[in-house]
Amino acid sequence: MEAARTEEVHLRHVEKDVLVPKMMREKAKVLCSEKVEAFNHCCKESSFLMVFKCREENSQMKDCLTQYYRDPAFYEECKQEYIKEKLEFQRTGIPSKDRKQKLPTSM
Repeated sequence: MEAARTEEVHLRHVEKDVLVPKMMREKAKVLCSEKVEAFNHCCKESSFLMVFKCREENSQMKDCLTQYYRDPAFYEECKQEYIKEKLEFQRTGIPSKDRKQKLPTSM
């Protein structure tokens, strides 16, 4: 029943063109974390010369991220995840970031 419900959800323009791609970027950064970390490390080491010294790391990072950005299956996966979060918010009224946080323990 849940799968049928996610198919009938209509996404607004801002959700399709802004929020789902934002989720894609966040997930792609995690999936390409090794290359992102290598680029960040190179930039910290090189300071002002990073434009010249970190070309290889930048290229590898961009290639990895672009691979995910252009993948229609990855877009669909992120879209379905967004729809599930949206439906859960409509059901509970609690944003996903608040649901994911652990409740404080009482003393």
